[in-house]
Amino acid sequence: MSALPPCPKCSSEYTYEDGANLVCPECAHEWTAGAADAAEEGARVYRDAVGNVLQDGDTVTVIKDLKLKGGGGVVKVGTKVKNIRLVDADHDIDCKIDGFGAMSLKTEFVKKVV
Repeated sequence: MSALPPCPKCSSEYTYEDGANLVCPECAHEWTAGAADAAEEGARVYRDAVGNVLQDGDTVTVIKDLKLKGGGGVVKVGTKVKNIRLVDADHDIDCKIDGFGAMSLKTEFVKKVV
């Protein structure tokens, strides 16, 4: 038998490898082997715009000018955000940005500082 894990979406046992990904032929779901391990543990994996795994307390930089709702102003490209907190909501990151205060960001608009 195959040593590949079942599909995390539909539990099909007919998964196969396609490069670095695992694929389910029944529901067409694709995932990486590492993501399947995290899904089994019940933990969500947060990744930045380039695929780096994010954790609470990381420092990130903004990769796109972000217009703020309600009061105007723009968070400029390259703004460094320290000590982020990951949350399971529409915007994945809660943080404080100097000069702007507390706000929420999406992981697709940040890059981890290594």
